[in-house]
Amino acid sequence: MTRIDAKFAELKAAGKKAFVAYVMAGDPDYETSLEVVKGLPSAGVDIIELGLPFTDPMADGPTIQLAGQRALEGGMTLQRTLDMATEFRKTDDTTPIVMMGYYNPIYNRGVDTFLADAKQAGIDGLIVVDLPPEEDDELCIPAQQAGLNFIRLATPTTDDKRLPKVLTNTSGFVYYVSITGITGAAAAQAADVGPEVRRIKAKTDLPVIVGFGIRTPETSREIAGVAD
Repeated sequence: MTRIDAKFAELKAAGKKAFVAYVMAGDPDYETSLEVVKGLPSAGVDIIELGLPFTDPMADGPTIQLAGQRALEGGMTLQRTLDMATEFRKTDDTTPIVMMGYYNPIYNRGVDTFLADAKQAGIDGLIVVDLPPEEDDELCIPAQQAGLNFIRLATPTTDDKRLPKVLTNTSGFVYYVSITGITGAAAAQAADVGPEVRRIKAKTDLPVIVGFGIRTPETSREIAGVAD
């Protein structure tokens, strides 16, 4: 059982929903970013999404693009992101960390080397937005063999024919993208999200988390009524 599996089991037993928070590693600088990450659990965060800065973040809107640019300009790299996870683990051995980013930096490092280093650093799962299920042999399956969860995205355009393919090798949880387009493009609508989450949950026993477009406490509360 990974830290992610354990966290969802703990929350389910307590009748609670997961608060999953995204932070771009290295924005505005390494030390400040590390302190932010260290402070998340005490602020109520259940799972940390640690963003891996990348030069061409095609799924991200201006806010995350600029965060990544600042991080890269400050010298943030894949190795430094792993270092940050290692530092976090010195004081917190229970809060799950999911590294979220793009495949190119991982590919350049070498999949086997990266997976060994990520496991050693205390990373629990991966979200790699530009690797479709057809490429599961590239990273998804090796990651799971290395003991890491591989989390896939489902979107409003993932129809019933496509959904089983998305879910086949997914582990940890399913990330439902509540809007079409890039991050920050629009606000999520709970009335639209509910039926989609229920459709996904009918096909899997994995927890379903909702992201993109969650802008207000009111929206969070509404979506928490259907998501995990």
